[in-house]
Amino acid sequence: MRHSKVINHLGRTSSHRKAMLSNMATSLILHKRITTTTAKAKALRTFVEPLITKSKVDSTHSRRLVFSHLKDKTAVTELFREVSPKIGERPGGYTRILKIGNRIGDNADMCILELVDYNEAMLGGEAAKTKTTRRRRTPRKKDEAVVEAKAPKAVKEKAKKTEDPIAQN
Repeated sequence: MRHSKVINHLGRTSSHRKAMLSNMATSLILHKRITTTTAKAKALRTFVEPLITKSKVDSTHSRRLVFSHLKDKTAVTELFREVSPKIGERPGGYTRILKIGNRIGDNADMCILELVDYNEAMLGGEAAKTKTTRRRRTPRKKDEAVVEAKAPKAVKEKAKKTEDPIAQN
C-alpha cells in the first residue's frame, strides 16, 4: 500500500528523476517558462520553489546548496542575480501552471510552467501590448456599398440586367 508516499516517481529511477528535474529547473530559470506535462510540472514545482526560497539570501552557503541541486553555474547566477531580487517580497508561490490541453501523440495533459513575476501578459506590462493595426479586405466603391446597404434587391436586379456574375451571387 502507498500510505503517506507523496512523491510522484514519474515512471523513472531515482537518478533519472533527479537529473530530469535538475535539467527542467535549469531551463525554467534560464527561460522563465517551459512547456511540459502536468505531472512533471507539479513535481518540478516542489523541486524548484525551495531553491528559489534559498536564493533570497545571497550567501556562499545558499549558492552552494542551490548548485548541488541544479549543477549549472549559469542557472545559479541567473537565479541569484535576476530572479531573487524580483521575487524578494513574495512569501511563496513563485511558479504558475497554465494548462494548455492534451498532446496530440499520446493525449498527455500538457501545461506551461512559468515564473510568476515574469509573465508580462498577466502583469499588464507594456511588453505584452500587441500591434493594434486593423486589417480588412480592399474596400468596395462607395456608391456600390451605399446602394447595397439601402436596397439589396435593386442591386441584384441591376446586376441581372448587366449580367455581372459576381454581383448575382
